Amino acid sequence: MPNITYIEYNFKVNPLQPTSDILIAELGEAGFESFVENEDGVLAYIQKNDWSENILESIDILENEIFKISFQIKEIEQENWNATWESSFNAIQVDDACVVRAPFHEKPNVEFDIVIEPKMSFGTGHHETTHMMLQHILDHDFKGKSVLDMGSGTGVLGILTALKGAENIDAIDIDHWCYLNARENVIRNNCEQINVFEGDSSLLVDQKYDVVIANINRNILLSDIPKYAKSLNANGILFLSGFYEEDIPMISSKCNEVALKFEKNLQKNNWVAVKYVF
Repeated sequence: MPNITYIEYNFKVNPLQPTSDILIAELGEAGFESFVENEDGVLAYIQKNDWSENILESIDILENEIFKISFQIKEIEQENWNATWESSFNAIQVDDACVVRAPFHEKPNVEFDIVIEPKMSFGTGHHETTHMMLQHILDHDFKGKSVLDMGSGTGVLGILTALKGAENIDAIDIDHWCYLNARENVIRNNCEQINVFEGDSSLLVDQKYDVVIANINRNILLSDIPKYAKSLNANGILFLSGFYEEDIPMISSKCNEVALKFEKNLQKNNWVAVKYVF
């Protein structure tokens, strides 16, 4: 694969929410393809070939005085991204049963050993939302189940469901690099039962699943929850993350509209991962 140069925007925002959600939505429409949320704001990435100096002219939130947003910009090559990641990435242990690690880490003595090379993708287990979703998966019986991993990033969540016995798994992400990376990680973990697709919820036409997993930002979830519900089999389960504790009433209200009821949630540093059932 040819080396790709990305432009990285490091946005500092105040207040953190809803500023980050609005900013990510507008940047996505402008062509940015990868985002990492942190305690200060958002890192946003766009391929240099798709970038122009006036790329931010269409970002309305930057002109809104209610929100305080500053940013720095730099070029970052894929090989530099990988080198930086490899120098700082530590293996992640989830409870006592699962480890998410890189190929250069020593093989652990756990039931579920997941090998991930994230590259420009989201989903290593370091972020609170991914970690909690892995916990939900560990606590659930996936043997023989069909699963949708929506906004799959590295594919780590779908991979764990496969290791836990899920038989038919679709992983979908709108980000082209995530799509390519998830395919690599699926092969790396010998999960032939996972099919990886590039796209969004418009791909959900007649498919039916026992479990839907979606770790995406709040606004996309609010828009897509009806599609997830329509894609669930009777007695299906929906796991959602990518939002904060104060967003639960809003998310639950949308789920209630499609007969999905709150069952439980996990919380870590104000981030939550919530389970809904029919």
